[in-house]
Amino acid sequence: MFITTQQLMLPTTVTGSWPRPRWFDKSLWGRSLSDAMTDTDYREKLLDAVAAVLSDQEQAGLDILTNGDYHLDESLGGQSWLLYPVERMKGVTREETYPSSEEWSFKPGSILNAVMGGWRYPTVVDKVSRGRSWEFAKAWRIAQAKTERPVKFGTVCGQVLGSVLEVRTEKYNKDKRELIWDMCGAINEELRELAAAGCQAIQIEDPLIHMIAATKPSKDYLEFLIDAYNREVEGLNNVEIWLHTCWGNPNMQRVFAETSYAGSFEIYMERLRADIWTLEMKERNYADIELFKRYKGQRWPKKIALGVISHRNLQVETPEEVAADIRQAMQYIDPEQIVLSTDCGFGRQGCNRLIAFHKTVSMVQGANIVRKELGVPATRVRAEEPRLQIDNLAREHSELKLTQGT
Repeated sequence: MFITTQQLMLPTTVTGSWPRPRWFDKSLWGRSLSDAMTDTDYREKLLDAVAAVLSDQEQAGLDILTNGDYHLDESLGGQSWLLYPVERMKGVTREETYPSSEEWSFKPGSILNAVMGGWRYPTVVDKVSRGRSWEFAKAWRIAQAKTERPVKFGTVCGQVLGSVLEVRTEKYNKDKRELIWDMCGAINEELRELAAAGCQAIQIEDPLIHMIAATKPSKDYLEFLIDAYNREVEGLNNVEIWLHTCWGNPNMQRVFAETSYAGSFEIYMERLRADIWTLEMKERNYADIELFKRYKGQRWPKKIALGVISHRNLQVETPEEVAADIRQAMQYIDPEQIVLSTDCGFGRQGCNRLIAFHKTVSMVQGANIVRKELGVPATRVRAEEPRLQIDNLAREHSELKLTQGT
């Protein structure tokens, strides 16, 4: 169901995470959000930080906003993206932690070794369940209360959680399928509460499907992952479901060498329940974009959120560059089906706020160039208005004083 993107031409958003303000130095570290909000220092800083990120995104002209993932901890390489649900589940203990498995080990001296080698994962010691609420609805309300624009809320998916945790109980088989199934069920419970609270855009982040299809395809395992994902979004009615796929983002790093969507394209387009599929495209030079041509001018099962802004390259894209990329995409995708986004999040120890802000400004400005070409209204970008420029106004005021002889 299209809700936040309905009747918008080339709507704009970001994947989720946003660089933290330098003064926002608080994290939950295992506490519940409600418990932490009784700490007046945490409460004030979180509320102010969320207000700041929403202000940045509104000033840039984004149509759909995020809370910056500020409810997550400021952890090494953004590991809290993985651990936030796990730390609040039954059947998982942090009394035993372990490093990344051999599958995720990297050469000493590499940045991925330094980051992911420093990650520690809790252990599954019993049958898992959601346990206490993860308070996604509360985290969303904190943001949505501060803006009239829709706030999209994202979460790691259950199949990623199940795949990275070590199992030390006989209640789960070594292949972890039952564990993944239970993880997806737990997340589904939380997302149903989020939807009931009024969140209209929910994003499921990085199912294993495209990664498995690109590296070690197994038809039987892929079929299981399809079922597991659809279990995760079951019952999410009257909600716009976003399905995000990228190729890793610890400290802005790509984790996979092979990054083709070709092996999973039909699965994502036809078999997974979602309204909008987001793809990492800018960083990959729009590889696989031609796959969408089969739908052009015909029935579209989903809208396509293209990453037209790189979260890895610190050089800010120009509006003209973004516009050129949109025109290229429109050769293969009808403009009514295109959503514009970032390849992945700016947070997770990524770039700074200034770069993130101006990258999103360029995205909206580039969208406005193409909107005008299509004959539809442009979106207001307060960041580009001369009368609202902080430094320009200061110079003009100084020149005025000189003219007046003061």
